[in-house]
Amino acid sequence: MLRKLYDWTLEKASHPHAEWWLAMFAFIEASFFPVPPHPLLGLMCLAEPKKAIRFAVIATLASVAGGLLGYAIGWGLYDTIGADLLRWLGLSESFPVAACYLREYGVEILIVKGATPIPFKLLTITAGFIGMALVPFILASIVSRSISFMIVGVLFRLFGAPIKRFIDKYLGLVTVGFVALVIAGFVAIAYLDGGEDQATAEKCAAATLEQ
Repeated sequence: MLRKLYDWTLEKASHPHAEWWLAMFAFIEASFFPVPPHPLLGLMCLAEPKKAIRFAVIATLASVAGGLLGYAIGWGLYDTIGADLLRWLGLSESFPVAACYLREYGVEILIVKGATPIPFKLLTITAGFIGMALVPFILASIVSRSISFMIVGVLFRLFGAPIKRFIDKYLGLVTVGFVALVIAGFVAIAYLDGGEDQATAEKCAAATLEQ
């Protein structure tokens, strides 16, 4: 299923309305879609490098808007939709860990997320669930998504062909590795202050939903 979704996503790079597809993928990925918009963004940047910044801005704004949907799901629809959605995405076990870190670090998690493999949808749903202040959530999301999409745009512009070949060949391994790095991303964030907050890292690593 993942391979089909990936191939279907890449087909949209050559679509006449590719920018709209990019915006849609960035929007839904921030709340519930399993395939990130980065491959589509990269191919679009390769095809029209002069528009790379434009494409990154589109992806950023759409993703932040989608993050608000994820926030709303966590805030008001967790019991009816959110829990099942996280289970479908394979993020149920990561959810209490995310909640713990967001309570401890707040917007730092969202900002640093731009340089980590933590799924943005996990953080948006969790932020709504714990009731994070909305304005800081939006501002941190803008910073985080800008970092993420600008980096991808530049990398695909410079090394796009090799990156695409690797993903095409090893999509399954890339996916498994991505999931495995989720917790590692949280652990890395725990040491933002020079590794002094080991107690927080241990507490959150052992977090459960009841906590």
